[in-house]
Amino acid sequence: MKVVFVTGNEKKWAEVKALLPEWIELQRMNLDLMEIQGSRSEIATFKCKQAASMIDDRNVAIITEDTSLGFTALRNLPGPYIKHFLDAIKHEGLNNLLVAYEDKSATAYCTVAYWNRMETDEPLVFEGSTAGSIVPARGPALFGWDPIFEPVESSVPKKTFAEMTMSEKNAISHRHRAFAQLATHFENSLKQ
Repeated sequence: MKVVFVTGNEKKWAEVKALLPEWIELQRMNLDLMEIQGSRSEIATFKCKQAASMIDDRNVAIITEDTSLGFTALRNLPGPYIKHFLDAIKHEGLNNLLVAYEDKSATAYCTVAYWNRMETDEPLVFEGSTAGSIVPARGPALFGWDPIFEPVESSVPKKTFAEMTMSEKNAISHRHRAFAQLATHFENSLKQ
């Protein structure tokens, strides 16, 4: 079965290819998907169903992903709207949102929706998270909010995602944890 990961983001594509087993026939497709408001699961599921409506071949399984960054002091905002916040106020503005708060902790989430329409009536949802802190930007500003997110569990203390190699980041990232669950699903499906 062909599996299509729907993304136009080259960095995300590289990470996902490194995270999933090589035996999966993974292809990338860039579709213009509408962004809705809702929970992380609702957003990822909606994107997957929308992609399925654009890919008319039922033999193609679809993966969509939505990333979220929740600031503890702001009751998990900006959450799934982090991309819009980042576009509007940049890294410095995201830091400024927390100036009045002592608590700089945050959680990164990756919510993956996978739909093999030959197997299920609805997309399956897998979610991974990584705890960390919001810090002034460090490292190359090549991938979203990576320069301001410093995981608390990093094997190399005080590194932002942007300062890590891809393998360092993939070992602990929210994306790794969500796609590891998907990989387990693939392996279990083979055993049936």
